[in-house]
Amino acid sequence: MVQRETQITIADNSGAKIAKIFGIPGASKKKYAHIGDIVNIAVQKALPNSGVKTHEVGKAVIVRVHKEYRRKDGTYIRFDDNAGVLIDPKSKAPRGSRIFGPVARELKEKGFDKIVSLAPEVL
Repeated sequence: MVQRETQITIADNSGAKIAKIFGIPGASKKKYAHIGDIVNIAVQKALPNSGVKTHEVGKAVIVRVHKEYRRKDGTYIRFDDNAGVLIDPKSKAPRGSRIFGPVARELKEKGFDKIVSLAPEVL
């Protein structure tokens, strides 16, 4: 569960390292974004000579949240950090070619099959 002004770690090799959430689509009625939600981000820190520049605006999908998340089977899952993956807004494909760290299996249900297949571990 993340909200506006939350800083997230970028979990791919697109060149961005830290991003800040500045918008959640549908946020007039929706205050928080959960795993699998697409958010508007601004890159706060990026690697030099990469495809992503500092202060670049884009879209990302949330892949990990620190707040525990209840699944339909009654179990809870929680990660160590808040993380997202930069995506192309039209095709939902990740901008990077690698994903770092585990991702939640709820991403597969939401249609992010490419991110799930690139991830080293799906929890």
